[in-house]
Amino acid sequence: MSLVKSIITVGGGTAVSRVVGFIRDILIAHFLGASMMADAFFVALRFPNLFRSLFAEGTLNVAFVPLLSGELHTKGKNHARVFARSVFSFLFYVLLIFTLVVEILMPNLMFLLAPGFDDIAGKMALTTTLSRITFPFLLFVSLVSLFAGMLNAVGKFWAAAFTPTILNIVMIASLYVLTPFITNPYAPAYALSYGVLIAGVIEFTFLAWHIRKAGLSIGLINPARALFHVSKGVKTLLRKMAPGVLGSGVYQINLFFDTLFVSFVGAGAISWLNYAHHLFQLPIGIIGTAIGTALLPVLSQHIKLNQLPEATNQLNRALEISLAMSSASLIGLMCLAEPIVRILFERGAFTGADSVNTAHALMVFAIGLPAYMLTKTVSPFFYARGDTSTPVKIAVVGVGLNAVLALTFMQFWGYLGIALATGITVWVNASQYVIRLYLKGDVRLDSLCRYRLPRIIASGLIMGGFLIGARMGLNLLFPNWAQTSSFSSAVLLFVLIGTAIVIYAVAIILTRSILLSDVKALFRKPKKHLSQNKNDSNS
Repeated sequence: MSLVKSIITVGGGTAVSRVVGFIRDILIAHFLGASMMADAFFVALRFPNLFRSLFAEGTLNVAFVPLLSGELHTKGKNHARVFARSVFSFLFYVLLIFTLVVEILMPNLMFLLAPGFDDIAGKMALTTTLSRITFPFLLFVSLVSLFAGMLNAVGKFWAAAFTPTILNIVMIASLYVLTPFITNPYAPAYALSYGVLIAGVIEFTFLAWHIRKAGLSIGLINPARALFHVSKGVKTLLRKMAPGVLGSGVYQINLFFDTLFVSFVGAGAISWLNYAHHLFQLPIGIIGTAIGTALLPVLSQHIKLNQLPEATNQLNRALEISLAMSSASLIGLMCLAEPIVRILFERGAFTGADSVNTAHALMVFAIGLPAYMLTKTVSPFFYARGDTSTPVKIAVVGVGLNAVLALTFMQFWGYLGIALATGITVWVNASQYVIRLYLKGDVRLDSLCRYRLPRIIASGLIMGGFLIGARMGLNLLFPNWAQTSSFSSAVLLFVLIGTAIVIYAVAIILTRSILLSDVKALFRKPKKHLSQNKNDSNS
């Protein structure tokens, strides 16, 4: 499967998840608004995710996928299955113990995470209870991430990309199915929390079936053997994960400080940032994550075969896709933040003031969007060549900078200061990745990429000019269209976004940023390298 086809497969599955996720967020906003109940639920949902990247995709897969790919290509499926079973068993038992300990210590941990909640009667107790319901999700989602890495290693991306959709669907169903049976004032928040846990079980079952279908079925080994007689493969994985765990731990410290700081800002602040962040994550989740997921196994294979020119070519093409999507998304969000938020969320418990505050946060978050996409694109190159220490060094700089900026900016701009600190920090992180790649001389922008990048930016500016002019015209014809969530406003917004996309596509073609022949070429299967053909024939 070519890189572009892989990106489309992962991006398509992620797009479905994000669309369903929008429906979920719309319903959460309707039932919970930006209330104390919403703040408590969002912290309860965030808490297992604080540890998710430590045990799952943030550190596990970037080390696990290259190792499993190596086992598959050099020793065959049986050896790969034995290795995967050892990793699965070790991860399961460690996570089970960790989950039980956290459940016992939950009240103390909640006070450390969101101490500002203790100033509002009942808020800390509610957050603790909801967190106890959601936290076991960590066990299931981490094992799901391991299964996803196994499927990605054998070139099967769809099932793993679709899995997050299950979480969104189950959470939506829980709001309607479970809420009527819960007899307390916070029934929607309880229903959503139970939905998170149920979704984890369903996701695990879904990917386990696909693992079996792919011929990679694995099971648990004896706990004593798994924990105290660790296999050589698991030791290698843990050694490679160690820098990543430190790096992800640093990133989680960022989230910890953000949650801690915003808990003192006031009621609704966590919810405004959460709704804005979900909108902001749409292009990152669909394009950035798709690029990173598809790029890692491709780069790993090229680097293992000493095919650096091929790896560089793939990275250059991925950078073009990343910039094309992120620049258009940045401009679109900056120009249309308020009408987007109003039309999606402003109903039920979600007020007009909540829309304005969320839109402001979205515009500030959008500043860092291209940097997020750039990081998603270039970081797999470091992991593919086994360099896990560089991302850690970059993360350490980022966490210190983010904490200082967030604490400083929130004194002046409240919750928006925390969003601004995040945006600045991610630009600093992305710059460090690019500078290190340039100084090492491993990767350079090729002539085609240097030709395309400024034209892609120019195309985005053309689209931005259209959006600014169109909004001014609509404001004259329909003065209140961007201040309501009516059906007519939704239609105007849909037409505006659709027209902007067409204009951007036309600009891309006219500036020769992307040629049709180049697109067709990217969809062809890559030819095997000469040395690889020789190895295949010798085997």
